[in-house]
Amino acid sequence: MTLYRATVLDTPGDPLEDGPEALRAESDGGLLVRDGVIAARGRFADVAAAHPGEEVVDLRGGILLPGMVDTHVHFPQVRAIGGLGMPLLDWLDRCALPEEMRLVDRAYAEEVAGEFVDGLVRAGTTTALVFGSHFPEAVDALFGEAERVGLRITSGLVVSDRVLPEPLLTTPEAALAHGRALLERWHGRGRLRYAVTPRFSLSSSEPMLDACAELLGARDDVWFTSHLNENTAEIEEVARLFPGAGHYLDSYDRHGLVTPRSVLAHNVHPTGHELEVLARAGAAVAHCPTSNCALGSGLFPFAEHLTAGVRVALGSDVGAGTGFSLLKEGLQAYFVQRLLGPRGVALGPAALLHLATRSGALALGLGDDVGDLSVGKQFDAVWVRPQPGSTLEVVLRHAADPTDALAKIFTLGTPGDVAVVWVAGRAVSSAPQPVPPSLPLEAA
Repeated sequence: MTLYRATVLDTPGDPLEDGPEALRAESDGGLLVRDGVIAARGRFADVAAAHPGEEVVDLRGGILLPGMVDTHVHFPQVRAIGGLGMPLLDWLDRCALPEEMRLVDRAYAEEVAGEFVDGLVRAGTTTALVFGSHFPEAVDALFGEAERVGLRITSGLVVSDRVLPEPLLTTPEAALAHGRALLERWHGRGRLRYAVTPRFSLSSSEPMLDACAELLGARDDVWFTSHLNENTAEIEEVARLFPGAGHYLDSYDRHGLVTPRSVLAHNVHPTGHELEVLARAGAAVAHCPTSNCALGSGLFPFAEHLTAGVRVALGSDVGAGTGFSLLKEGLQAYFVQRLLGPRGVALGPAALLHLATRSGALALGLGDDVGDLSVGKQFDAVWVRPQPGSTLEVVLRHAADPTDALAKIFTLGTPGDVAVVWVAGRAVSSAPQPVPPSLPLEAA
């Protein structure tokens, strides 16, 4: 067992429903971890007294947060980050798809898989729903690297049979066969799970979506992910290709692909009926604010999703997004809602933390395991400890309260401020170093 002493912040409740008091804060907290699971939590003095003699890891001088949960990120697009100045379809043609075709080379795919998983860890992401590759061998490389490092990854073979460049196309029969093989090899192995992944209905015919439905129905714990209502030109083309569909979401729903195990990325331009269908199905939406802004896709209608009862979490959308950090995504989500004025949602610091952690865990069906630092949860955690003298370190020393400290972390925090990352109690980045006295942060 290990007893961690730290300033601990998490959001077991939803601040958008419960208010700012949903932020749980302990300025000198103690977390006792046994076999990767949180066995006790409270004031450090109380936990230490109840468990004398346990090894203590002193994390004062920083702030301990739950591991981040990314609900939409593209494995093959790491090297395509930074393609600015283009709308979605142009960016795909010029930046993303040429890079994705290179992953046909297994050695190349293994290099990218290493860069991708390392990028997640450096950003403090411990759980992710990952858009895989069009090539089975590259998906193998991703799962293999995720298993080696120990992350919680849900991913799968990306399938398309039209519109895209020929090297990225397959047939429904081949997609089903390769998907079954990958599912049998990786699903449920350690912390890995499989997700059925048509790229989007723009590039997936009715027979391809039927094949996806067959694979999704093979087991009751397989996931589904794709794109939805990201760009107006994309929406118009989907309407042309599916003349019998009532709306974009219907192109999936008519095949039985919209369920509680579905996460649809973006949904920047939903209809009211689509929101009703998503809510009724219990599906979730991955909000990707830096990508939506970089591609000019639009400002996410968060209030409409909340009103309809649609679950929302955060996605980095690497590589249209601007990096792996969900701290940056949270800040951009805040900016977007501010720009919407009275039509926006007031996203306070606690709400941003919830979106980056527990909301994602709930969207991925992992809410009983991760997403906050409650007793009984896996110890997936991030120690944010800025460099001495950095602007973030300076403002944290002068934070008024936990909410103010969290606001400063989302405003200024970067992967460079992530000192240690744990998954199930095991450090997957650097080990804790000796630290200065704790920051003067009072509990709420």
